[in-house]
Amino acid sequence: MSVAWTEIRGDAGSGMLLIGDHASNHVPDDIDLGVPPGMLEEHVAIDIGVADLARALCAALDCQGILGGVSRLVIDFNREEDAPGLIPAVSDGREIPGNKGLSAAQWEQRLARYWRPYHQKIGHIISAVRPKMLISLHSFTPRLKTDAGERPWQIGILYNQDDRAARIALPLLDRAGIVAGDNLPYSGKVLNATMNRHGEANAIPYLGIEVRQDLISDVPGVARWCDALTPVVRAVRDRLADHD
Repeated sequence: MSVAWTEIRGDAGSGMLLIGDHASNHVPDDIDLGVPPGMLEEHVAIDIGVADLARALCAALDCQGILGGVSRLVIDFNREEDAPGLIPAVSDGREIPGNKGLSAAQWEQRLARYWRPYHQKIGHIISAVRPKMLISLHSFTPRLKTDAGERPWQIGILYNQDDRAARIALPLLDRAGIVAGDNLPYSGKVLNATMNRHGEANAIPYLGIEVRQDLISDVPGVARWCDALTPVVRAVRDRLADHD
């Protein structure tokens, strides 16, 4: 166990590893972000519903999982180490006063305590078990405060260069009556750091799943979407294996 990550036990033989970068809103006691407590319950701090859905999916698929252990307001695991927004000073129009004016030493400390151990843990698992497919799980808000546009999709499937899993998943979701965005509500060609690092760099296919957060914000919603996604994820893994 580490403050940087939480591990969900599962069968390495499942061929899958689930990764949830933004599953936690934990802020360590020695970090003062300078934000109101209620803000830590909002999407700027955590992918709402992801931790519960991740545990449900790992149980249903009997696969391993790694969940980020601190809020993305502390450090964003789904950004490159040198990305400007790695430790955000502003998120969706909301200021994070405690992240402004950090010294190089403070920046390095967060990298050393959280970002690097998290990605090292994922890398160790991948090296040890060589999963056939990664599952990247996130949730998105129905609309951003800084964007008036509605987001009608129930699910988004994200990818960068490697779209092997996406091309299998999208027709399956359509046949299941699920409104799915193809590289929407945002593009994996723009924001895909964790899967670029652990999926594309290792030639491991990945299924990048975004679920609209209002659909998984309670226990019945999590159960409903676990039931809907489990057969799709399993079918994607099986078809990828057939093409090996």
